[in-house]
Amino acid sequence: MTLQSAGGSRRNEFDALYSRFNREVWALAFARWLDDDSAMDIMQEAYLRLWREWEAGQEIQNPRAWLLRVARNLAEDYSKSAFRRNGTAAPETMLGIRSIDTTPMEKLEANELHQTVRDVLRELGPQDREILTLRYALDYSTEAIAETMGIETTAVHMRLSRARKRTADLLREQGVDGNE
Repeated sequence: MTLQSAGGSRRNEFDALYSRFNREVWALAFARWLDDDSAMDIMQEAYLRLWREWEAGQEIQNPRAWLLRVARNLAEDYSKSAFRRNGTAAPETMLGIRSIDTTPMEKLEANELHQTVRDVLRELGPQDREILTLRYALDYSTEAIAETMGIETTAVHMRLSRARKRTADLLREQGVDGNE
């Protein structure tokens, strides 16, 4: 039998329990958080859970003790909740959060930059292109580059430095800032 079909007796019992113990349940939650709104939320949730237990056919022998235990547990759970730790933010805050997806404009700018870099690489000599490709496209270490090219690691460092400088100079001529 549900609470609805039980007539007003369950409803009257619930109202009586609420009138008798709501201040005590609220005070327990308030003592934990010292916040009226949080205490009210916790108290209401405890009473809602009591109602649901009754609807599920559960008999609760000592409703006062049950309500206080549930409120204590809810207050403790509230301290662990992400909502409690992080709170809420104004809707305007969400406007400042960047999407993980790139915008069409960002994609276009990146494509243009990549094309400019490819054009600049075409202007470099084959040795500069080779050493830059081994280092940055293939992610070779300087030791692996030295072995591949048959030169000393100090020569790799020098060639990389010079190739990067020439690349940067050509990019600057194309109007590409070094911070992009």
